[in-house]
Amino acid sequence: MSNESVTLINLLKVKPGQQEALIALLKQNIDTVIRTLHGWKTTRLIAAKDGASVVIYSEWETSAAVEAMRSDPRMQAYFPKIAELASLDSTVGSVVLSESR
Repeated sequence: MSNESVTLINLLKVKPGQQEALIALLKQNIDTVIRTLHGWKTTRLIAAKDGASVVIYSEWETSAAVEAMRSDPRMQAYFPKIAELASLDSTVGSVVLSESR
């Protein structure tokens, strides 16, 4: 399993009326920081229809790449901005099942 991608799921509970601002901030972060980081593969933003949350689904080459992202000074600069708009819960794991039609 050590050669498999790592999946990072972030669940952001958005402060009322702040979903659009949060999505814009996350997109800016993806465009200016995440895309430049070693080990990044893909990111999807999923917005709840009720405006209460945003899920960030991203795939990385390794757990070490996720840790390097979290400690990158450019990422560190985004964390307080994100915290102004939402609370964050995060989990790292591996896909154990993927099915589609």
